[in-house]
Amino acid sequence: MTGTAQVDAAPLSPIRHAVAELSPGYFAAVMGTGIVSIGLRAAGITAPSTVLMWIAGILYLALWALYLWRAIAYWPRVVADLRDPQVAFAYFTVVAASDVLGVRLALEGAHPLAAVLFLFAALIWFVFGYALPWQVLMVRDGRTILRHANGTWFVWAVASQSLAIGMAQLRPQVDSVFAQGVGLLAVLAWAVGLILYAAMAMLVLLRVVHFGVTPQQFDPAYWVAMGALAIAVVAGAGIVQMEHTPLVDAVRPLIAATVVVFWVFCLWLIPLLVGAGIWRHALHRVPLRYVPTLWSMVFPMGMFAVASLSLGEADALPAAGAVGGVALVVAALVWAVVLIGMLQRLVKVLWASRRSGTR
Repeated sequence: MTGTAQVDAAPLSPIRHAVAELSPGYFAAVMGTGIVSIGLRAAGITAPSTVLMWIAGILYLALWALYLWRAIAYWPRVVADLRDPQVAFAYFTVVAASDVLGVRLALEGAHPLAAVLFLFAALIWFVFGYALPWQVLMVRDGRTILRHANGTWFVWAVASQSLAIGMAQLRPQVDSVFAQGVGLLAVLAWAVGLILYAAMAMLVLLRVVHFGVTPQQFDPAYWVAMGALAIAVVAGAGIVQMEHTPLVDAVRPLIAATVVVFWVFCLWLIPLLVGAGIWRHALHRVPLRYVPTLWSMVFPMGMFAVASLSLGEADALPAAGAVGGVALVVAALVWAVVLIGMLQRLVKVLWASRRSGTR
């Protein structure tokens, strides 16, 4: 038996166990908090928005510390997650969280820090975009992969769209030398995100048709199917409003014509997802308790609210703006409930560690 195996086989303290089992998609907490903060600011509710911005920043730094701890102390588990089709794509939340936090900081005027986050997200997007799918899709039997397709696969598309938003925010901060590169990356990320969404939707639909989904398997991560289109609306609107570059000018009419269609489809998906939740929890009595994937539900709700508010203001669609206001209230309430659940989980871990006298 190797030294690593011996360490993994030994009983872990509550804190170390929590770190060892840390969900690869926990950066969705930053995404959810950041997008609700952006929505509140868009609605003119500045003080709560600022509080959530700080919470998102603290979560971002704390999660990086925990992820680095996990990578150093429990590297075999990290590698196993990177090769697991059920959770590997959740690592793309790192990209989206960096972009969402960067956008919120840019709105506050912290452009240099936001630019660092955007460029870091672009680097991680390129690395993960080639390395993760290769690990997951190329080294396993196709039928096994299809059986494990789930809502977290849409996070790849979300990460791409978040990068498009980040580049649109970065464009006014760069000079003409880099403007074309930023515009190219924005259009590239938006287009790739749409193609990835179509591919992931096909794979998930094939999984449902061929293998079905049990109530236990239909977790909140499936809400990302709606959030990935909602963020495409915001990303597309950002590209349409970008300053002149040849590539942006070439695709501007196409993107402007699609964003409303995407928003309408998001609106159609919401009752379907709510109904699936009723089917899961009310009819089949799956316990409704805190799990990290609940953050994957907060972010799509908040993103849909931001997309709706954006359409209501930029495209003069009062109905979309009204829907966005209601969606923002719901997203803020769900955010608060999920945050309380996460804090309760944290307190339980700390209390259990104190009782056992370990860390």
